[in-house]
Amino acid sequence: MAADASKTRSLAETPLAPLHERLGAKMVPFAGYSMPVQYPDGVLKEHQHTRAAAGLFDVSHMGQAFLIAEDGSDPAALLEELVPAELQALEAGRQRYTQFTNERGGILDDLMVTRPLADLGRERLYLVVNAACKDADFAHLEARLAGRARVERLEDRALIAVQGPEAAAAVAAVFDDQALLARPFMSQTLARFDGAVCWLSRSGYTGEDGYEISCPADGAEALSEALLARQTVKPIGLGARDSLRLEAGLCLYGHDIDETTTPVEAGLAWSIGKRRRAEGGFPGAETVQRQLAEGPARKRVGIRPDGRAPAREGVEIQSESGERLGEVTSGGFGPTVGGPVAMGYVPSAFAAPGTRVGLSVRGKALPAEVRRLPFTPANFYRG
Repeated sequence: MAADASKTRSLAETPLAPLHERLGAKMVPFAGYSMPVQYPDGVLKEHQHTRAAAGLFDVSHMGQAFLIAEDGSDPAALLEELVPAELQALEAGRQRYTQFTNERGGILDDLMVTRPLADLGRERLYLVVNAACKDADFAHLEARLAGRARVERLEDRALIAVQGPEAAAAVAAVFDDQALLARPFMSQTLARFDGAVCWLSRSGYTGEDGYEISCPADGAEALSEALLARQTVKPIGLGARDSLRLEAGLCLYGHDIDETTTPVEAGLAWSIGKRRRAEGGFPGAETVQRQLAEGPARKRVGIRPDGRAPAREGVEIQSESGERLGEVTSGGFGPTVGGPVAMGYVPSAFAAPGTRVGLSVRGKALPAEVRRLPFTPANFYRG
C-alpha cells in the first residue's frame, strides 16, 4: 500500500479512502482521484461475485449537484435546452438517463437526472455526472443558464453503488426497509441510516439490479461497513466495474462516446423523448433529428473475436477484404461470456449482427463477428 499511496499522494480522495486501505485495495489514479482498481480477491472473482451476489462500488468521485431555477420554478424546461431527454413530464422520484450535446450533436457527457421527492423540493433536479467531466459540465450549465438557474454542487455527499441479484435485499436489510425490494427501476426514494437521510436510486452501471446511494460524506464509511457486513456483499474495484459494464454494453465516456459521436450513432436513441424528437430545441438537434429519420452513417456495435485474444481499445476493425471500417472503443475479457468482448463503430452497412469482420492485432487480422448488445442480458428490476 505504501508504494501505491506515494503514486497517488497528489490525487483527490473519496470519503472511503481509509476503508479501501483497510480492505487491502490496489489504488490507481482515475479521473483525478485515487481509486481502488481491485481488492485481494482480484478482478475476475470480483466480477463473478457481482453477477452472482452483490458488489459494493465507491463512486463518490462522480459529480452530484442540484439544478435550481432562480425564479423558484421547475428547472426541467431549462435543462431541456442542453439535453435531448424529455424532462418536463418527469414525475417526482423518477430518474432519466441523458446526454449534454454540442452544436454538432456530439456528446459532451452523459448524466442521470432525477426529479427529487417533495422532501427535497420540486423546484430542483438532482444530477449525477461523470467524474472526469464534472467541472466542465457544471461550468457548461452555469454559462448556458446564467441568470436563470444555478448549480448547487453537493461536495459533502458520497455515492455508493450496490449491484447484483442480492443487492436490493442487502440494502433493504441495512436500511431496515423492506419496501426497497419493490421499488421500480430508475426510481429514487429516501431512507435513513444512523439518522441521516440517504437518497437511494434503483439504477447502476453493471447491467445488474441494484441501488446507487447518495449519503452524507461523514457517514459513508459506516454505511459501507454495514453493507459489507452482509455475507452477500463484497467490495469491487474499477477493474471489475469496467468488465461488468462492457458485458452489459454500457458506454464509457471518453471511449465509447465523446464529442464526435451522437446519441443516435451510439445506440442511445431510446433516451430521446418523443416530444424532443419532434420539437428539437437542444444543441445539435438538426443533426440528431436527421439521423433519427434517415439512419446514421455509422453505429456502435458489439464484437466477439473468434479466439481467446482480447481486442483492446484502438484496435482497427476491418472488413473481410481488409478495408478499414473503424476501431475498437472498449475491449477486454468478459468473464460471464467466457471470452473476449469489444465494442466499436462501423459503417451502418456492416452493423448487422452476424457480419464477419477482422481485428488488426499486432499487424495480423484476427476473425471476429458483429454481435447484438448487450453481451450479457440485463437483470434490472422491472417490478
